[in-house]
Parts: sequence; structure tokens; C-alpha cells
Amino acid sequence: MVYVTVPDPDGLDVPAIAAVAALDDDLRRGMYVYARRARRPVTRDEAAAAVGISRKLAAFHLDKLVDAGLLRFGFAAGPVVKVGRRPKVYEPVDDTIQVQLPARRHEVLAGILAEAVLAEESGETAREAVRRVAGERGFAAGEEERARTRPGRLGPERALTVAEGMLRRYGFEPSRDSRTCVRLRNCPFHPLAAKAPDLVCGINQAFLAGFLNGVRAGNVEAALVPGVAECCVELRQAE
Repeated sequence: MVYVTVPDPDGLDVPAIAAVAALDDDLRRGMYVYARRARRPVTRDEAAAAVGISRKLAAFHLDKLVDAGLLRFGFAAGPVVKVGRRPKVYEPVDDTIQVQLPARRHEVLAGILAEAVLAEESGETAREAVRRVAGERGFAAGEEERARTRPGRLGPERALTVAEGMLRRYGFEPSRDSRTCVRLRNCPFHPLAAKAPDLVCGINQAFLAGFLNGVRAGNVEAALVPGVAECCVELRQAE
């Protein structure tokens, strides 16, 4: 599953918004619902009949749904009925497209918790396993970011700049309060964080600390700052 969100008002996910906007049309929405219920590839003629329009108009709307990433097309199996290529058929894509403001990334949290249950080591508590897995996932994300950006040796300010890119993608809405401190204005794990703050905030901190280690930003730390209305973790120059 692909979980698409709008992570930051300054970085709107245009493809996700376009996909949702494509369904703000009765005909397209009707054909999309028909294609999902069919559980098989459908032809233009079938889609047209489902919503009561011409085949030509149906082709136009179906191709718009393909452009929006909601349907994919192929060609029907069997003998060619008319001269030329086989007729086009359409079916829904497997991806889940979701737009959220502010961003929520519950699939990240669920993945950490599931892996911790399966990978809990002997003598390790559940909470310790969760924090360990969160740190490992953060470390992998940091290594990936370092390989992608090739930042070289990182001072505190540059390290925070590199971290801001990842934080935006994960929906944390980072805010550079000073040259050496980044506050996180959104918790992508809310409202679960409100129900179990000690657990979720600990996961958050372990993930971000792991990221800093993975990106080799040893001069920056992920510090718990309880009692604030936003995310409970901030990134700052290590003392």
C-alpha cells in the first residue's frame, strides 16, 4: 500500500490532490466506482453503459482517471474484434491515495509496533523492543538520506538542514526556531500520541535519534521536550 499525504503546506503533494480532484465529477466518480465493483478489467463500452453516456465521452473520462493515477489500462485478451489493436480495458490501481491535513503517518507507527512484536529479543521488554526497532528504522532512513544527498561532513546547522528534508516528508512540519534548533510543529502519529504519550513520544525520539546517527550528525541530538502542544521532540545542537 502507498499512503500519500500532504506533509507540509509549503510542499503540497500535487499528484494526491489531483487524484482526489479527479473524482469531483459525477461521471468519473461513477465509472471509478463501477470499475472497483467489477473486480475485473472493464471496457469503455461497459463503463459508458454504467453511467449512461457515449463511448467517446467515457473514453475521455477514463483516460483522465488514468492520468490521475486512479486507474490503469491494458488491452483485452482474446481475438481482435475490429481492425487494429485490441480494445482498451481499465481497472483500479492497487495504491491507496489519501490526502490529509495535517499529515498522519500511522502506517509508520504500525510497522514499528508490528516488527517489535515479531522481533522482541530474549530478556527485552516490549517497550525496549519498540524503541530499538524505531531506532533501527530511523538509522536506515538516515543512511538512505545520506546516500541520496551526499552532504559530506556535517556541522550542526547543515545537519539540521538535511534533517528538515526528511522531517517534511514524514509530516513533522519542521520549524527552524534558531540556527541550531528545529522544532516539530506536527505529530504525524496523533491522535495515538495523545492516548499513549510516553510510548509514542519515546518511539518518536528513538526514530529521530536513529536518523541522526544514520546520517552521521553526531553533533545534533533528538531531545524530549514534554509539555508542549506540538511534537514532543526537538532537534538541537548537542551540548
